[in-house]
Amino acid sequence: MQKVFDEVYSLDKRCYDEFGLNEDILMENAAQALSRHIYKKFKKGSSVFILCGPGNNGADGITLGRILQGDYEVYLYLPLGAKSKMCQLQLKRAKKVGIVPIDGIKECDIVVDAIFGSGLNKPLSEDVIKLINKINFFKSYKIACDMPTGIDTKGNPNPQAFKADITISMGAYKTALFNDNAKDFIGKVKVANLGVSRAIYESKSDTFLLEKRDMKLPIREQKNSNKGDFGHSLMILGEKKGACIIAAQSSFAFGVGLCSVYSKKAVKLPKEIMLTKSIPPNTTSIALGMGLADRYDHKLIEEIIALDIPLVLDADILKSELILKILAKRKEIVLTPHPKEFSYLLKICGFGEFEVKDIQSDRFKLAREFTKKYKDIVLLLKGSNTLISQNRRVFINTFGTNALSKGGSGDVLSGLIASLLAQGYTTLDATISASLAHSFAAKRFKKANYSLGPCDLIEGIKCL
Repeated sequence: MQKVFDEVYSLDKRCYDEFGLNEDILMENAAQALSRHIYKKFKKGSSVFILCGPGNNGADGITLGRILQGDYEVYLYLPLGAKSKMCQLQLKRAKKVGIVPIDGIKECDIVVDAIFGSGLNKPLSEDVIKLINKINFFKSYKIACDMPTGIDTKGNPNPQAFKADITISMGAYKTALFNDNAKDFIGKVKVANLGVSRAIYESKSDTFLLEKRDMKLPIREQKNSNKGDFGHSLMILGEKKGACIIAAQSSFAFGVGLCSVYSKKAVKLPKEIMLTKSIPPNTTSIALGMGLADRYDHKLIEEIIALDIPLVLDADILKSELILKILAKRKEIVLTPHPKEFSYLLKICGFGEFEVKDIQSDRFKLAREFTKKYKDIVLLLKGSNTLISQNRRVFINTFGTNALSKGGSGDVLSGLIASLLAQGYTTLDATISASLAHSFAAKRFKKANYSLGPCDLIEGIKCL
């Protein structure tokens, strides 16, 4: 996993104060990172339109133009002028190598957005919005310098944003790049080295970007074993039976030795899943809430609370006042809400009323606040970028796909987490590995993305 930061000004300042670097050196390295990407991807002689702002992000763009001049057909446009000292200095240098700024936009092979970058804290002007809207229709390959113009410090288009094919983030990954509302604007993300290794440039962080290597599959190493060695997950059947059965099949496919469904009534189950009318004594994890609706068995929930067994709580249980009793008495819990369910959860737990749009615009802050109050639990907030939080730390899974926007996908995830918990994973490790496995199983699906179903996901889990 890699570190992510809310801001990097303090990291830049360390370069000045501790490492003897200056603004000019950092800017040269930023522009070199942009140029390396262009040299690697495009032949010399290609046309490059660089849209520059009046501050230091614009200065990065001007520096890039000076580096490319001679090898590429460079067009520089400064609609807001050059106001910062570095922007003015870089413009003088660019003019000395023959660059003459143009007076309007031009569709080229490559468009580089260097207007504002990160740190935007106010809405874009009407003129800039019109400019971005026009450029977004260009068929050019689009690069954002540091941050697509219009994405604010929380990761929201304010109110519009440049739509990049790739964003080259200066120095480090930034939180705003990974808010759901930024997903359709940032494209791929790379980090530019500014003159020192990231290991030196970066400081401590409580936010992390997950990588494929963070997924720890439950590969069986022990040769002398039996089914009891790999745990027993229990799914609680609700009104909508299919959700629970999907979770059970998912759990069984992800390595658990035994999987049961709890129901007082007879129900047809897949042959490998057991039916039980009581909690088996060898149960090592329980998943509750999938398809539950209003079928709350208060006696059963009291029994579950009294057991020292890890819990996965999903869907309808997150809308019930019963969640307060569970959170008050248990610690090994994973909560897996989507934004609407999280709005119910926040209200029930005393955080106030939040609409889905409020949650989506400030996902990181709300996840941190929730897990600051409930330090031991793990929160998995579903979305285009799934956030996993415990004790204010946040882990970001960016590998999800819109193919997962189908009924049953969340039930598969609950089953995966329950399976790993049953096999002895910690709540955090189980949630991270299950979330990544869920994403990679979806990404490996070869058919049309609109057709992915829960059974396809489960089959994909078997092939990771």
